[in-house]
Amino acid sequence: MLQNKANPTINKSTGLPRKRFYRARAHSNPLSDSNFPVPISPSHVDYSLHYPQSLPSANRTDTFNKIEFADIGCGFGGLLISLATLFPETLMIGMELRDKVTEYVKERILGLRVASPGQYQNVSVVRTNSMKYIPNYFEKGQLSKMFFLFPDPHFKEKNHRRRVISPHLLDEYAYVLQVGGIIYTITDVEELGAWMKSCLQSHPMFEPLSEMELEADPVVKLLSSATEEGQKVARNGGQTFQAVFRRITPPS
Repeated sequence: MLQNKANPTINKSTGLPRKRFYRARAHSNPLSDSNFPVPISPSHVDYSLHYPQSLPSANRTDTFNKIEFADIGCGFGGLLISLATLFPETLMIGMELRDKVTEYVKERILGLRVASPGQYQNVSVVRTNSMKYIPNYFEKGQLSKMFFLFPDPHFKEKNHRRRVISPHLLDEYAYVLQVGGIIYTITDVEELGAWMKSCLQSHPMFEPLSEMELEADPVVKLLSSATEEGQKVARNGGQTFQAVFRRITPPS
């Protein structure tokens, strides 16, 4: 705590990082090369460093201790923090390209672990380019939920290939999602919402959740309220567009 008092980036009363010291551009170019380590395969990731209480040994490989939720482009971690207490027994990770934002989420999680002993041990973050390296982090059929909240719309048609939901990327997401796993998307850009929904509808390995299933899913309510972007849209009286789809086995 003495270190926190001398550190202006940490709130003295809460022990949590001050967001204003970690501000970055709203989005990054996912096609550019960045300087960070990339694991050769999921087996080369030491997740015990991320979840020291859940995975105390780097050699533990039992299936009950694998990451199940991935928040792609997790931003400042609002959704992850909400999910961590809603699903305390489920390991989850945020994947973020921006270095300052990733560092903020790391510090936020560490601060919450200190402030609330026994909680938030199931959540972590990694700096990576998820449009390039998803298969490097997750095995086939490992994930049960993937989240894509308020992604960069890349308005220009020539930049649509940079969108995080696209036909070829859905092939990769289908690979790491277990059958029955769910993709959650939301945006405040109507054209992007229609694009993501169309991509998912056209893919043979995804089907939409019914209205009844959406109503019963507690996660759906968090999509528009847990993140900084969603809260900003709500404050401004904006509209959001969701697409929530289930991974299925395509008909033979």
